[in-house]
Order: sequence, then C-alpha cells, then structure tokens
Amino acid sequence: MSDLSTIRSEALSAVEAAADLAALDAARVSVLGKKGSVTGLMKTLGALAPEERKEFGARVNQLKGEIETALEARKGMLSSSALAARLASEKIDVSLPVRPEAQGTVHPIGQVMDELAGIFGDMGFTWAEGPDIEDDWHNFTALNIPPDHPARQMQDTFYLPPRADGTPMVLRTHTSPVQARTMLSKDVQKMLADGGSLRIIVPGRTYRIDSDATHAPMFHQVEGLVIDRGTHMGHLKGCLVDFCRAFFEIDDLPLRFRPSYFPFTEPSAEVDIGCSWKDGELRIGAGDSWLEILGSGMVHPRVIANCGLDPAIYQGFAFGMGIDRIAMLKYGINDLRAFFDADLRWLRNYGFSALEMPR
Repeated sequence: MSDLSTIRSEALSAVEAAADLAALDAARVSVLGKKGSVTGLMKTLGALAPEERKEFGARVNQLKGEIETALEARKGMLSSSALAARLASEKIDVSLPVRPEAQGTVHPIGQVMDELAGIFGDMGFTWAEGPDIEDDWHNFTALNIPPDHPARQMQDTFYLPPRADGTPMVLRTHTSPVQARTMLSKDVQKMLADGGSLRIIVPGRTYRIDSDATHAPMFHQVEGLVIDRGTHMGHLKGCLVDFCRAFFEIDDLPLRFRPSYFPFTEPSAEVDIGCSWKDGELRIGAGDSWLEILGSGMVHPRVIANCGLDPAIYQGFAFGMGIDRIAMLKYGINDLRAFFDADLRWLRNYGFSALEMPR
C-alpha cells in the first residue's frame, strides 16, 4: 500500500510541475504508459489471492482515476495558456497596408447574360427560369417534337431514370420547356385573357451529347417568347434586328431572314448577320458573307394548344440562340471548351470587372 501512496504523490507532483503540454504528456506516460508505474501495479494483480486482488485492484483503479482527473485539469490550464501565448505572439498590426489581392472577374457567359437582360429588358421582356431535369412531355411533346425526331434519339439526348410512374426524364436539350411551363401557368393564362401580353426571355444551361471546339455537352441558350392576340412576323423581325444591332454595337448591322423549319414554329426562319473575312479573321458588319446566329419563327398553333391556349385567339413568336456562340463572336473567342476550363489566365484576359460596362 505504501507503493500506492508514493506513486500517487510523485505522479500528482509531476503533473502539477509540468510546464507545457509536452512535459505533461511525459508525466502521463511515466505513470499510465505501457511501462508506467500504475500499469506495473495492474500487472501484479494476477499473482494475488482473490480477496487481496479485489481490494488492491479497487485502490489501483481509484489511483488511476485520480491521476487521469489531474491530467485533464492540468491539460486544460496549459492549453489555455498556450493559446493565450500564441495570440499574444501573433498580433496583427492593423496599421500595415493591405495585401495586394488579385481582383476577380465576371465570366464572359455571365457578362453576356447581363447584356441580354439589359437589351431585352428595355423591350419589355422579363426573365424566366425552369428545371434542368425535364420530363419528356415538357421537353418534346408539348413543343410539337414527334416521337421519331432525331432530338429524341439516345445519341443526342441525355436520358435519366424514369419517375416511379414511368415518366421519361431527360437533361433538357433546350430552354424551350420553360416557355411551355410559363404558358401553362394559370396566372399567365388569366393575364392573357384580360388582354395582356406575355414577353419572356429564358437563359440557362442545356445539354446534348456533343463535344468539340464549337460544341459542348453542357452549354447555354437564351430563348424568347411573345404571346398575345396581335403579334405577327413583322414584330419578330423588328425585335431581332434591334437586338442584334444593340448586342454587336453596330447601328447598321445587316440582317437577313431565311426560311427554315423547326417543329415548334410555323413559319420558321434562320437569322444571319452580315460579316466579312480578312486575313482569316472574322469581322462582323457590312461585308460579302453571312453568318447564321439564331433560329426564330411564329409559335406553332399546336404548341399554343398543347399549352392550354386557343390558337384561334392567341399567337406569338419565339427565337433562340446559343449564349456561348454569340459571346465567342462578339469577344473573339475561338474555342468553346475554354469557357469551362476554369483557367485563371483565360479569365483574366476575357473576364470583366463587376462594374465594367459592356465593350
């Protein structure tokens, strides 16, 4: 029993005398480690008679608990002291000048989206959004895209597991489903019934199985939709002429509208802008060449009917273009893949200040 008293006294003295956490850990090892004094006492229990073992074991456990409590208490004190010392040694001199930090930039896609919002906002359009994961009906059927259309093929569209009810799901292949969702809104239908006009742009991510210098499996589109009782093709042409000239900042930018085909518009038209090539460099404006930049047309009566409106009463126009594409054309970017590389050098070159006006 005298060993217990001696070990207790020496151990508690060592704990109390520990000046730092390293010394405290050394005191712990000397008592409770594999070769520690208390551990050594525990190893002797097997040689004692049952009654002695019970009594002695209880005393050893009591001693062990007392030392552990002392260790924890001392550790808390030393930790607080160590933190205080560290804080005192790491004071910040607030009189020093700030470190030169690199200024962040706005990605060209974000910049162009802001420009789109500004130009079309001046024409009375509002911004609309919808889900990236769409059901087959909103993405295809509502928009008059037949079951045998190439866009529905597995090699063109990312198909996802169907819902529990069997509804096919896809990553949207265009932002047009938002047009359908908007027209189906009861609030929008009431507004139209009261004589109002629906005017929205729908920017967002879209997905198709394609990848090269001018195509990416995930890219950005913006679509526009106008629905009311009197809109006609002339309004569509005027809207797109004003947009293209404002976006490319060329007041006399020539445009032409070529007949085309889209399942969701009738009649349909591709829109080209004038350009020229000099020394292999594209220049947008007057020239002897044309460059296609978007598709457009009057909303197909079937689409209007699919979205709960009477095509005998309502009509409208729609258009769509790739945001990445028009950003590349305006700012001289020749590889679409660079938009998604997150290369800081590229962003510093093509990015925009948060307060910078469009170039």
